[in-house]
Amino acid sequence: MKYILLLSVFLLFMNCEDKQTKKKTIQQIDTTKTVEKELPKKVVKAKESDFPKLNSKNAMEFFLEYDKKHKENKVRIVTDFGNIDILLFNETKFHRSNFIFLTKQKYFEGTQFYRVIDNFIIQGGNSDDRKTARKRGKIGKYLLPPDTKRGFKHDRGVISMPSSEIDNPHKLASPYEFFIVCQKGGAHFLDGDYTIFGRVINGMDVVDKIAAVETEDGDWPLRNIYIRKVEIIN
Repeated sequence: MKYILLLSVFLLFMNCEDKQTKKKTIQQIDTTKTVEKELPKKVVKAKESDFPKLNSKNAMEFFLEYDKKHKENKVRIVTDFGNIDILLFNETKFHRSNFIFLTKQKYFEGTQFYRVIDNFIIQGGNSDDRKTARKRGKIGKYLLPPDTKRGFKHDRGVISMPSSEIDNPHKLASPYEFFIVCQKGGAHFLDGDYTIFGRVINGMDVVDKIAAVETEDGDWPLRNIYIRKVEIIN
């Protein structure tokens, strides 16, 4: 009887201990679940654009403010033919700011000199690649007002932009495009119709090489002439 009594007490003790262990285990699991439920969800904020999507209504105000903080005025156009260094004129502040802005947005990378006429102009900033259209779509559709009365002439080596003073402005006044005059003696018949906003300070030999390539009837080069990048040098 003594052994039976001791065995009963032992089994009762083990059963109680096992229940306590299970109870603790369940409590730990439940506590963990409670903590997980109470943890706040991580809030991920959408990254805001550094600039508004531009249009013809807000572009002028945007570039007026942009001009105050971005004073760079020298850029380098990198091509497979060599580099073209350009000084941008402070007098045409909206057009200078626009070109600096597009440069910093890396818009020109992968665009082309898509129209070249020997001893006249080379025109760049566009492409038949869909990437260029997507870049424009992201930045916005806008026009810059003409600024043709600063006393600049379409001398050889100037960089100019079509202005809204001419017909079909949505096609020709695009701030995304530009042309460089390579005509000997200049192309002064363009004065007053296009906004001059800079000049080549190094690399006119590169401009002449590009202008001399073979083209189709529409002045598009038979072999694509890419602008690899435009970078700010000062």
